[in-house]
Amino acid sequence: MVFQFQHSYMTDLPDTWLRAQPDRAPDPRLIVLNEALAHQLGLDPVALQLHGAAWFSGAELPEGADPIALAYAGHQFGGFSPSLGDGRAHLLGEFRGPDGRLWDLQLKGSGRTPFSRGGDGKAALGPMLREYLISEAMAALNVPTTRSLAVALTGEQIGRDGRLLPGAVLARVAASHIRVGTFQFFASRQEGDKVRALADYAIARHYPEIPATSERYLAFFDQVAQRQAALIAAWMGLGFVHGVMNTDNMAISGETIDYGPCAFIETYAPGTVFSSIDRQGRYALANQPLILAWNLARLAECLLPLIDEDQEAGVAILNQRLEGIAGLYQREWLAVMRRKLALSGEDAADAALIQDLLTAMTGADWTLTFRRLALWLEGDHTPLRALFEDFSLMEAWLPRWQNRLGDHAQAASRLRTENPAVIPRNHRVEEALSAATAGDMAPFMQLLQAVQNPLQEHPLYSLPAPQGFGAYVTFCGT
Repeated sequence: MVFQFQHSYMTDLPDTWLRAQPDRAPDPRLIVLNEALAHQLGLDPVALQLHGAAWFSGAELPEGADPIALAYAGHQFGGFSPSLGDGRAHLLGEFRGPDGRLWDLQLKGSGRTPFSRGGDGKAALGPMLREYLISEAMAALNVPTTRSLAVALTGEQIGRDGRLLPGAVLARVAASHIRVGTFQFFASRQEGDKVRALADYAIARHYPEIPATSERYLAFFDQVAQRQAALIAAWMGLGFVHGVMNTDNMAISGETIDYGPCAFIETYAPGTVFSSIDRQGRYALANQPLILAWNLARLAECLLPLIDEDQEAGVAILNQRLEGIAGLYQREWLAVMRRKLALSGEDAADAALIQDLLTAMTGADWTLTFRRLALWLEGDHTPLRALFEDFSLMEAWLPRWQNRLGDHAQAASRLRTENPAVIPRNHRVEEALSAATAGDMAPFMQLLQAVQNPLQEHPLYSLPAPQGFGAYVTFCGT
């Protein structure tokens, strides 16, 4: 048996899921397997290669699997949907890695469930490979994330926007799939017993260090807020735009989850939006910290009855916590930016120094600016200047930054350690996905190898899109 499945979510939280069977893929084929991740998780890559086409496409179930679809609600672009749930995903079960941690194994794009709401429950190859690529890039960049174990072709053709595309299923590994929206599902139905049971389960699974006292639910909220603040700060440091920060896409574990209309910025512009359906810019780059606080407020609403028997007292306690979210995020963001700029220690003027840099680099390539600061310290000024149409603001900022640094040679080394040379550049992602859809996986595998080694300069993958690539727009995979 490759997977020693457990089913704690199913057994500990009855009535929070529905049984659902994946569709049987008619002609499955394993197209990519994450052997390095398999080793980390204590799984046998040889067995996965042998059986993965069937297991990861839904054609057959691995021994011990008992697939379910999870119930959750969510605020989608600000509007509340009381019943969402896994409309095209099946949780096969949980298994323990060599370190004792519990992991979910979920199939995504594996067919209809009772939560499908009229959809076909399927996925095309391109969006599944996008999630594989971006999630593995995030893991290489040390950002907490769900992981991609495999993608399998189903042998079906999926209709999307008037086109027939190859169908595929993603095998996703996660610390869990509990979301803010999971709490909202039961809180909106005034099922306080299920909210409490869900909180107890989440604490035991993700925050076992929280003592079993009357204040454990407040401590739980604090821990979730801390992890989410650190996560969004990490996104912002990399110029990553999630694109759909709905409450059903906010994992209680603190992992990045659900890579739909996501992308990394090239030129720095705070209002950058990549999603075709985000017409008001709700989830623009600069708004992500604001949405962090908004989503946490929705979690606080769900936990309110657990905080204090006196509702007014509970509201006061949680409002105090929510008022501290901005400061919590600011501390995490400053820590990220200090690392990116090789700043040692803390200085009261750092926030202004960083903000002035952002003003100066508006319109310049985000990733390359930080990389080329190392060259500037080493005396090679041309590469950094080449990124700017008007270098005057940077010219004034650079001496302030250099005066804040310690040893410049050491700082240059730190800059190269903290800042990636390679991110999943949008034009390269599209090239790889288009080629894969047409049957050529070589560009995808080459790009995957590059983003899994983000600190290494690469002549093909370190440079921005050529002129004429145009504004980048991404679409939901459904």
